[in-house]
Amino acid sequence: MGGPEPISAEGRRALEQQLADLHTERQDVAATLLGDDSPGDQADEADELQRADDLRRLDARIEAITLRLHQAAVAQPAPAGVVGVGSTVSVRFADGAVQNIAIGEIASAADENLVTEDSPLGRALLGHRVGDTVSFRTPQGTTDATVVSLGGS
Repeated sequence: MGGPEPISAEGRRALEQQLADLHTERQDVAATLLGDDSPGDQADEADELQRADDLRRLDARIEAITLRLHQAAVAQPAPAGVVGVGSTVSVRFADGAVQNIAIGEIASAADENLVTEDSPLGRALLGHRVGDTVSFRTPQGTTDATVVSLGGS
């Protein structure tokens, strides 16, 4: 859709919990870092470098989630009649099969009809209307899907 996507209450709670967990993990890793004056051998130095890499990875993930939460707070829901996060959509695939799917933020193994907003199909559908045909990549190549109907968003 071109701008930041809104986020469901469930998605926000999941991201906030993940952010809290990451902050805790970051504190734990930071507490294990040795000071510059600590004696040690090369194995200690390698461990120290690994923990520093872990901190950078955690900081990057914390920043990404914080940005996503901030952007979602200022994003507007999709206009009526347009596929957005939280929409339920009926799509017809190139082989003629029709499937009802939901567009969400977080994948769920329990819901095989849910696609995430950042999946190839999810990204392709966002911002489209009934009757629009979209193309997206699959492991077998590029395929098309047509929006047949649009439920709640």
